[in-house]
Amino acid sequence: MIIKKTEFEQLHSYVEESSGNEKNICEITAIKNGSMVYEDYWHGYRRGDTLNIMSVTKSVMALLIGIAMDKGLIKSVDQKVLEFFPDYRVKRGEKTIYDVTLRHLLAMTAPYKYKSEPWTKVCTSGDWTKAALDILGGRKGITGEFKYSTLGVQILSGVIVNASGMKVIDFANACLFEPLGIPCHTNKEDRSKEDQFNFLMSKEPKGDVWYADPQNVNTAGWGLALSANDLAAIGLMCLQKGVYNGKRIVTEEWIDAFTTPYIDLDDRFGKMSYGFLWWIIDANKRIYAAIGDGGNVIYVNEEKGICVGIAGTFKPRIFDRVQFIQKKIEPLL
Repeated sequence: MIIKKTEFEQLHSYVEESSGNEKNICEITAIKNGSMVYEDYWHGYRRGDTLNIMSVTKSVMALLIGIAMDKGLIKSVDQKVLEFFPDYRVKRGEKTIYDVTLRHLLAMTAPYKYKSEPWTKVCTSGDWTKAALDILGGRKGITGEFKYSTLGVQILSGVIVNASGMKVIDFANACLFEPLGIPCHTNKEDRSKEDQFNFLMSKEPKGDVWYADPQNVNTAGWGLALSANDLAAIGLMCLQKGVYNGKRIVTEEWIDAFTTPYIDLDDRFGKMSYGFLWWIIDANKRIYAAIGDGGNVIYVNEEKGICVGIAGTFKPRIFDRVQFIQKKIEPLL
């Protein structure tokens, strides 16, 4: 007798046998109309295991900024960045930094004084937020040009700390993670270069941690460890316009704000648009995503009532995860 595999079993086998971009996937969770309809694991991962979600961390920071605005800790995205850092000493001759706002950081249109991101300079410094402020600005002024910067958004962590008087990790636990049923996180504090490399490259589960600098300020552009279930919970909250289990987490206005296209991008970015630290796939159909290296994704399709979380180990240059979701997962839902 031939036993035919279900479509979900076929998907599991497809990922398991992949020799391409899907081979690093460890976890997938999919939700349709508020209910989990698919949950799967590979490479020995189990429910609750977490991975470094890379740049999806940026999109979580966008949510925290929105929550801080809801609480009146931040007045507006048009506030000047330096309002939150009154003790910062601006370098001699630097003028542009005075005009940079939170909106510029959130939309990736802030100007920076580098040709390529100075990872060593920032990530071996004693204060990553200050080091990020040191690279902000420049002689060209504010041009509105899209400049994707993982190091630059570190400034937003400093904004959360100075606006709330709390550590980012404590603010996130209280205002986002706990209400979504995500386990409370602690800081990952071993910050040697070797440890940073291991945190990036290791294929082992990370635990409920968030990487932090020597000042115990959490990384804003990478370094948060979450499971696919956690990612899907965040997606469901966004899908439900800021509400989760009947409780409002963030305003509907902020969901609309960060999913509004602020700049349209070219082929290098898959012709997507960019909102506030979220990628806009189809503005008319309300499809958007948080996307990180290795194909870590929170995918939200409001039109179809679908959200998908995918977590995987580090694998560079994976640019087709959204297409994988749309071709391989959405049809099954």
